Amino acid sequence: MLYTYFVYITTNENKTTLYIGVTNNIQRRLSQHYFDSQNLKKSFAGKYNCYHLIYYEGFENIETAIQREKELKKWRREKKDKLIASFNPDWDFLNHQVV
Repeated sequence: MLYTYFVYITTNENKTTLYIGVTNNIQRRLSQHYFDSQNLKKSFAGKYNCYHLIYYEGFENIETAIQREKELKKWRREKKDKLIASFNPDWDFLNHQVV
């Protein structure tokens, strides 16, 4: 199945801060987060160096992706941690594993 939109979770090097976002180009978005963290630090992801991808889900339409993003953002940290661990048990950085 070909997905057009992604909900993703990034973290910092020490895995202490989570950022949840939605995009139609996950590699480009990760590059933007990295650039902001190294330069401007204008966004949340940039200020907290959240450019390490640890979780993502694919969606066919933007409305469903945005709905899921909003749902995840409301969750407590413990629930987010369990979701990440069910998808990526070792919390490996997945930046180079997605296209």
